[in-house]
Amino acid sequence: MSAVEAERTVGVADALPPIAPTRLEPPRLDPIPAEVLPSPKSIRQRKRPEPRWLAQIAIDFSCFVLAALVGVTIRLDFDVSPENARAALLLGIVMGVLQMTVGYANGLYRGRSRYTSFDNVLAVTVVDVVITVFVWVAIFITRPTGLPRSLAVVTGVLALLFMFGVRFIARWWWLRQLTRAHHESTIIVGAGENGEQLVRAMVSDKSSPFLPVALLDDDPAKRRLRLYGVPVKGRTSDLDKVLRDTGARNVVVAISNAEAAQLLDFDTVCRRVGAKLRVVPSSSQVVGGAVTLGDISEVTDEDLLGRHPVEVNEEGISELFRGKRVLITGAGGSIGSELSRQMHRYSPAALYLLDRDESALHQVSLSIDGRALLDGDNLVLADIRDHDRLSHVFDMVRPDIVFHAAALKHMPLLEQAPLEAWKTNVLATKAVVDLAVSYGVSTFVNISTDKAADAENVLGYSKRITERVVAGAKTTDDTHFISVRFGNVLGSRGSVLTTFRAQIARGGPVTVTDPEVSRYFMTVAEAVHLVLQAASLGERNGVLVLDMGEPMRIVDVAHKLIEKSGRDIRVEFTGLRPGEKLHEKLFCSDEVPRSTSHPRVSFVETEPLFDVEVAPLGSDAEALALLVRYGSAVPVARQGESISA
Repeated sequence: MSAVEAERTVGVADALPPIAPTRLEPPRLDPIPAEVLPSPKSIRQRKRPEPRWLAQIAIDFSCFVLAALVGVTIRLDFDVSPENARAALLLGIVMGVLQMTVGYANGLYRGRSRYTSFDNVLAVTVVDVVITVFVWVAIFITRPTGLPRSLAVVTGVLALLFMFGVRFIARWWWLRQLTRAHHESTIIVGAGENGEQLVRAMVSDKSSPFLPVALLDDDPAKRRLRLYGVPVKGRTSDLDKVLRDTGARNVVVAISNAEAAQLLDFDTVCRRVGAKLRVVPSSSQVVGGAVTLGDISEVTDEDLLGRHPVEVNEEGISELFRGKRVLITGAGGSIGSELSRQMHRYSPAALYLLDRDESALHQVSLSIDGRALLDGDNLVLADIRDHDRLSHVFDMVRPDIVFHAAALKHMPLLEQAPLEAWKTNVLATKAVVDLAVSYGVSTFVNISTDKAADAENVLGYSKRITERVVAGAKTTDDTHFISVRFGNVLGSRGSVLTTFRAQIARGGPVTVTDPEVSRYFMTVAEAVHLVLQAASLGERNGVLVLDMGEPMRIVDVAHKLIEKSGRDIRVEFTGLRPGEKLHEKLFCSDEVPRSTSHPRVSFVETEPLFDVEVAPLGSDAEALALLVRYGSAVPVARQGESISA
């Protein structure tokens, strides 16, 4: 408050009449109804052990009494006098009372561990040893008559065996109860860490719909292994036989790195005998490294056709994004939205999602945090072709890392609209790159496509130019501007799977351009995870190419989906479209790939394009001429030359 305001306040206060003091009465509080308050009886009941644990206390007490009587009989060679029997009975009662007291204090009878779990076995053993040592010392000091000093040790050992036996019998009985009607017999493929976690979850969770009856594993060392009573009954190649022998209705593949070809084999066997095939996520999708029952899902077409699990350096990826501000363009698209979801797991300092489609932003926001209010500062509605808006976004966000996934990507449409490809894929990308340089972005990743390798269509030309533009960015030694090139991702909007499913749903025909046409496939989640790994490698001014495995014939994909549908649908060949290749390539003819620190990522040098002069083009023909000139397999522009648009 300023001096003038203070004076005004004082003046007004002086002019007011004095206020008589008022006595403040404490607020009256209505009594809380007695039925709302918990009764002392209910409070006492909450502190009492559950009936199951009361029974266990009684059983453990009885084990010590029985152990003392058996122990003295053995110790005295079955020549037990009444005095010896009374002394042994008293010893058993004392040790039993100590077991109850120490065990309860140690949490043994308060539900902290389950029967035959490691924690339970350890707790029982520790309590028994403590009691045995204490009583043995007491007997050694007091030297009571009629009681052998070694009887405390014999009683402790026998009681421990009896308590273990009771627990294992209880466990066996409990497992037998799991064979109720709502539990479906299940075979688990893979007896490794994932398999062990799933078996444990299935047998310990009474609400689980799965009852494990067998395990399969190719490791000879696990041939006679049993996990929680479930045996390994053979190799993965024995799936058909074990399914028929056990009558199992479910097969869960607990191998995170299972390839698509292996899953296809399992799926064929399962469909032949009428079983359901289920999988756990790939290692890149498992949260926290532990597999749970909630992670089990039915196998998808994407799993069967494009699953190529990758091992990545999670620590390296996490280190790249820790404390950084990240901007993703095209965040509402198939690649951009998966980038957003996976990036969110690494908890960057800030994650900004940019797209011109408000509905797409709504969907990706909902998939990340479950909120649909669209009121977050991290959601950026913008068109990358609007330079003024884009400049404002960079000024507001000040990103450290940019993933540029915004692009026009449908090849047949772009063949008819080269000018649109020029505006969005070339000029807008150039604008994003220039702003990233101006605002000191340390890492810039441009999402490219295998159609850029020896390009023969508008999409390929435009994406090849973006690779060259990124390679020609005016960066410093501390910045890394790179493009990442890969093939088709399954599950994306407009992918071949989406098209085939729609055609099958309509009753066909399923259209394929050519009997021999083939493409590289990978699930979107695995492709994006490799993109994140590529971004952390520290390469610059070139193109990182992802290993997509072996290409697959499109007609084989069509036949597989038709076979799964169980319908009689014909395949119709329509002929290659303008600009479409029979087989895609990952590398240009003149590119020489070199290995990187990751076996699934290669690096190729790219001829840089240092400048793009922005000027309006009058027609698609003009745009096509520039696209062909600067994006063809043997570019006319030489190093250092700029595009005049």
